[in-house]
Amino acid sequence: MKKKIFRWVKVLVLLYGIIGIAIYYLQDKLLFHPVAVDRQMKYDLGQPYTEVNLPYNKETNLNVIEFKAENTDTAKGVVLYFHGNKDNITHYAPYAADFTHKGYEVWMLDYPGFGKSTGKFSEENLYKYALIVYKLARSRWSPNQIVLYGKSLGTGVAAQLASVRDCRRLILECPYYSMTSLARHYAFIYPVGSMLHYRFPTYEYLPAVTAPITIFHGSSDGIVPYSNASRLKPLLKTGDEFITIDAGGHNDLHDHPEFTRHLGEILSH
Repeated sequence: MKKKIFRWVKVLVLLYGIIGIAIYYLQDKLLFHPVAVDRQMKYDLGQPYTEVNLPYNKETNLNVIEFKAENTDTAKGVVLYFHGNKDNITHYAPYAADFTHKGYEVWMLDYPGFGKSTGKFSEENLYKYALIVYKLARSRWSPNQIVLYGKSLGTGVAAQLASVRDCRRLILECPYYSMTSLARHYAFIYPVGSMLHYRFPTYEYLPAVTAPITIFHGSSDGIVPYSNASRLKPLLKTGDEFITIDAGGHNDLHDHPEFTRHLGEILSH
């Protein structure tokens, strides 16, 4: 009996080690699901846009799509939209209408390896590239005309940018407390804090954001648990909002009238 128990213990320890090694070396494939496309490809995004390529160095090209406001003569400002962890701009382009209908331009950045953007994907680089797009926006818009919007993965990027640069408002859709805390939810038996290459500590950035903050999160989010995002509530200042979308999931908040109504109210002011 003891030998049998000892044998099972060895098997479990071996499996623990194998899975842990896989998580460490395959974490990029587990966390991110980019779809790259040829730079010569013409996007069919269903609405007017301008494509901008920002060469950063020999290996890095940042592809930005600028969606035009419905009335370009009286555009209120620009929304810098930092998207989620999969596909590329083509997947998120339909959401631009939420803002263009309200008189805003929308600029979407594809991260390295996503769409036509190239270069090394890293947390630090994402912060650098977001700042480049912000500086480009500042050449045309004042800070009180710039809205920073992050969805899922992009919430950490948008929050970091808002902590170091002024903006009209920071809007986060389905944010996480930190990438580490989120990974710990799924792999709680592993020391993920020392295993992950990515931290995205949203909780560290929000206290430094002086602009108004609005957070949207679905109560039925199956990717970023509501309990994880709720940990951000105590970090919000007076006037900030944490809006719970009842029965909302991770990718369907736009289907909920409450989300559409409240986002429209924010952009109409």
